[in-house]
This record gives sequence, structure tokens and C-alpha cells, in this order.
Amino acid sequence: MLVTMQWLGVVPSFSRPSVSNDNPFSASLFKTLKYCPEYPSKPFDGIEKARAWVEKFVSWYNTQHLSGINFVTPESKHQETMSKS
Repeated sequence: MLVTMQWLGVVPSFSRPSVSNDNPFSASLFKTLKYCPEYPSKPFDGIEKARAWVEKFVSWYNTQHLSGINFVTPESKHQETMSKS
């Protein structure tokens, strides 16, 4: 798998030093992505279509998706945090 990743130009990442909770956050985001109603049922027709879909997903996630914590969007939480500084 590592060879395939390198061949594709993907740089493997690892958990940050002394931080053991990276995986739950990644798994939670992936579950949200997988259960999104627009999640494709078949492979993308190319990298550009995949990128466009991910860009649209990220926009939706940040501006419309209500998180399980206080049911706010990441964007509104970020704006709230920024206004307190």
C-alpha cells in the first residue's frame, strides 16, 4: 500500500506526536462523508470530478452541516470563537 501511495504522490501522514485521538476525528468525518446523501454510488470519472465533489462536500460540511455538538456549523462556531477574541 505504501508503494501505491508513493506512486500516486500521496504523502502518508501519521498521528501528531503524543496525540492519540487523531483517528476518531478522521473516522467521524469519513462517516459523515459516507452517509452524505450525495455520496457517489460509483467511482468518479476522473480526478477533476472527484476534486469538485470533495470541494462541494467541504463547503456543505463547513456551512450547512450541523455538528452533534450544540448543533452548529463549523463556520458559525469559528465565527463565534473569532468574535470573542
